[in-house]
Amino acid sequence: MLYNAYEMQRSLLAGASTLANIGAGWLQNPANPFAYSGAGPIVASALDVFAHASAPRGKPSFGIESTVVEGRKVAVREEIVLRKPFGQLKRFRREGVEGSQRLLIVAPMSGHYATLLRGTVERMLPRHDVYITDWRDAKLVPVDCGRFDLDDYIDYLIEFLERIGPGAHMLAVCQPAVPAYAAAALMSAEKHPARPRTLTLMGGPIDSREAPTAVNTLATQRPHSWFSQNVIATIPYPYPGAGRAVYPGFLQLAGFMTMNLGNHLNSHWELFKHLVEGDGESADATKEFYDEYRAVSDMTAEFYLQTVDVVFQRHLLPKGELTHRGRKVDPSAIRDVALLAIEGERDDISGVGQTKAALKISKRLPADMKHYHLARGVGHYGIFHGSKWRDRIAPVVEQWIERHKA
Repeated sequence: MLYNAYEMQRSLLAGASTLANIGAGWLQNPANPFAYSGAGPIVASALDVFAHASAPRGKPSFGIESTVVEGRKVAVREEIVLRKPFGQLKRFRREGVEGSQRLLIVAPMSGHYATLLRGTVERMLPRHDVYITDWRDAKLVPVDCGRFDLDDYIDYLIEFLERIGPGAHMLAVCQPAVPAYAAAALMSAEKHPARPRTLTLMGGPIDSREAPTAVNTLATQRPHSWFSQNVIATIPYPYPGAGRAVYPGFLQLAGFMTMNLGNHLNSHWELFKHLVEGDGESADATKEFYDEYRAVSDMTAEFYLQTVDVVFQRHLLPKGELTHRGRKVDPSAIRDVALLAIEGERDDISGVGQTKAALKISKRLPADMKHYHLARGVGHYGIFHGSKWRDRIAPVVEQWIERHKA
């Protein structure tokens, strides 16, 4: 019923968005006398804000067509290296450029698409051969493709690293910090030739007991049964994944929006003022952010519930009790994977200390292969997106990779 109710509301809002968009265009038409009145631009701007906020959104595209390598502009072409039911390994091939360090960026499976890391990819492209985990929306995966849980996530990362080949580097943003660390530990334990040279963890919940945030508190204040009974829905027809149990992306988005409601309301007020003032450039920047932020995808119920249990309620990784298909994930097995932990001082999703915990539990990794970086004045999204990422954080990642390259 939850998903059906959402679909009905989405359909109604889509129609309202179209009407509002038409109304805004009519009020801004030079042939309309009302466009020159004092109220015309105000009403048109209000309709524009509503139309943008209520418009339906699908999966965005990366849209990266070129980059600059050593002062030379080169074309960038996306290619699918490996297809799996719940995700694919995507490569951003730079035409005519070979020999760079290979970097696997692990995107979160947390309600948003991998395109949320577009800025991360763009910044690393000039000096690296970049790959990314492009996760699928669970509502588009037929039930006969089977399940997908945290163990499968780890399997996917290992298989992706195998396909890229020995000597690659891995960077995990937010939620995948735990499975990425687990994959590195498992591969290290068996001396897997494709284990990453470096592992960079950015704003991830390695140990969510450290400086718990509102997100962590939500997971610990309620029993595991509450989540399965209240936030899991069944995909309706006519989606390909009809019948699959999921944690809907729209619930995740609602949670994040509510957590920072004041900031989002202020952003839309600023958008309205930019439109009234005719500041199209500033308005477009806000619209671009929300086009990405509101584009959400569903997660399989088993992945979401296992993550809540293992990562946020029982904290199995930092306790040394995490297992993968019956096999212990041993942090002490990591001995030659250089580990970089990055945190944002103002991160309200993964508190300061949660990612740094990875360095603490890697007890047999030499000190010169561990590094911690605290980004002052940076929030969660600023760790991997925006000017602070480009100018202050990315250089730290680049230097770490260069220092430990094959």
